[in-house]
Amino acid sequence: MTTVYTKQQRIAKLAGERPGMAFTTLAHHIDLDWLKEAFLQVRRDGAAGVDNQTWEEYAREWEGNLTGLLDRLKSGSYFAPPVRRVHIPKGDGSQTRPIGIPTIEDKTLQRAIVMLLEPIYEPQFKDWSFGFRPGRSAHDALAYLWEQANACRVKVILEVDIKAFFDTIPHGQLREVVGQRVRDGVVLRVIGKWLNAGVMEKGQISYSEEGTPQGGVISPLLANIYLHEVLDEWFATTVKPRLKGLAFMVRYADDFVMGFECQEDAQRVYEVLPKRLAKYGLSHHPEKTRKVDFARPGTTRNGPKKPADEQPPKDDDPHGGHPGRFDFLGFTHYWGRALSGGYVIKRKTSKQRLNRAIKRVGQWCCEHRHLPMLEQCQRLKSKLNGHYNYYGITGNGASLSSFAYAVKRLWHKWLNRRDRSGSLLWERFAAMLQGAYRLPSPRIVHSVYAAKQ
Repeated sequence: MTTVYTKQQRIAKLAGERPGMAFTTLAHHIDLDWLKEAFLQVRRDGAAGVDNQTWEEYAREWEGNLTGLLDRLKSGSYFAPPVRRVHIPKGDGSQTRPIGIPTIEDKTLQRAIVMLLEPIYEPQFKDWSFGFRPGRSAHDALAYLWEQANACRVKVILEVDIKAFFDTIPHGQLREVVGQRVRDGVVLRVIGKWLNAGVMEKGQISYSEEGTPQGGVISPLLANIYLHEVLDEWFATTVKPRLKGLAFMVRYADDFVMGFECQEDAQRVYEVLPKRLAKYGLSHHPEKTRKVDFARPGTTRNGPKKPADEQPPKDDDPHGGHPGRFDFLGFTHYWGRALSGGYVIKRKTSKQRLNRAIKRVGQWCCEHRHLPMLEQCQRLKSKLNGHYNYYGITGNGASLSSFAYAVKRLWHKWLNRRDRSGSLLWERFAAMLQGAYRLPSPRIVHSVYAAKQ
C-alpha cells in the first residue's frame, strides 16, 4: 500500500542520513493499513501454528482480527504463543533440522515488525551480506564471490561453519545489539516476547535463554542484525585494516566464506575467529571450519608465478591438477580450464547436494509410483525445473545432465515395480520420453559467470 511504502521510505532516508542514531519512536507507524499489508505478505499455503488456524480462516474476519491485534500491540497486552516445532530432513536425510511454525497472527505481526526494521538496517548492512535481504539472492552471492576471488587474487579460502547458529544466539546479547539502533519500547517488548515464547513439541512446551526458531518470519532479520555486528562490522573495521594483502567475505545468513591474498592473513583470522564468535555466545564447528589452499594453478601461495616452462595440469577435474576446492551455497568451487586455455574459477553442484536431490526423487517415485503416469510426469517436470532454476549456472552442465539422467532411471525403476511383470523395457520407456511423457532437458538459467569469463 502506498502509505506503508511512503512511511518505509521516510524511515530508510532518516536511517541513511543518521547511521548512528537510535530510533526511539517507531510503533506509531504501525496502523491498520500497515497490518493489512503485512497480512497479505504472509504465505497463504503456510503451515498452521499451535492454534491450527489457517490463513483463509483468519482472513474471513481479517479487519476485525487485525484491529484487535493492533490494539493488543499498542496496549502491551499482546501474548506471543509458542511456536510449533517440526523436523525436516537435513543433509543426506540421516539428520533433521528443527523448524518453528508461528501462528498466522504471529506471522502477521512479525512481518509488520520486519517491515518496520528493514528500512533501518538495510542502509547499514554490508555489500557482502546476501541472505534474506530484499532484492538479493544466493546467485548474487555466488557472483560476488567469483568477482572478489578474482579481484583479490585469492590464495586461501577460509570456510566457516557456525555451530547450531539459530539455536544458540544468546537472547540478552541479541537484545543489546538490536537496542543499539532501536529503542522503541513497544517494538523491543514484542521482540522479547517472541524470544521467550517457547517451543511446543509433542504437546510439551520448552523454554530457553538462547536461540531463535528457524521458520519464524522475523528470525532471519534478527540473525542478520546479530551477524552484522559479530562478523561484518568486525571484518570491515578491525580485520581488513590490519591485513597485509587483500581480503573479502561473502555471507548468506550464517553461511559464509572469507578469501585472502596472503597465507599469513588467513592464518591470523583463522586463529582469532573462534574468540570473536565466543565473545557473542557462538562457536564454530571445528571439523567443518578449514583453510583451503585456493591459489590459481601456476602460482605459489605467496603469489610469484612458477617458471614459464612449467605447464599447469591439462585436466579439468577439481580433484586433480590443483587440490583447492570448497563448497558454498550448494556448489563446489574449483579451478578449471577455460575455453581460452587459461584457468578460471568454476562451479558445479556439490556432491552432497546432488546425492540428496537424487535420493529425494527416488523416494518420491517409490511412494507415488501408482499415480497415473501423466500426473507423475507433471510432478517430475516441476522437480526438474526447480533443480535447474537453482543449479542451472554456467559451467554446471555435466551435473545437471547427471541429475536429469538419474531422474529418468529412477522413474523407470519404480514404474517397473508397479506390478510383478516388470514389462516396461528401457527402449519403450525412452520412446515414451520422446512423446507425451517428455521431461525438460537441462538448461542454464544463470549466466553471470559466462558474462565475466
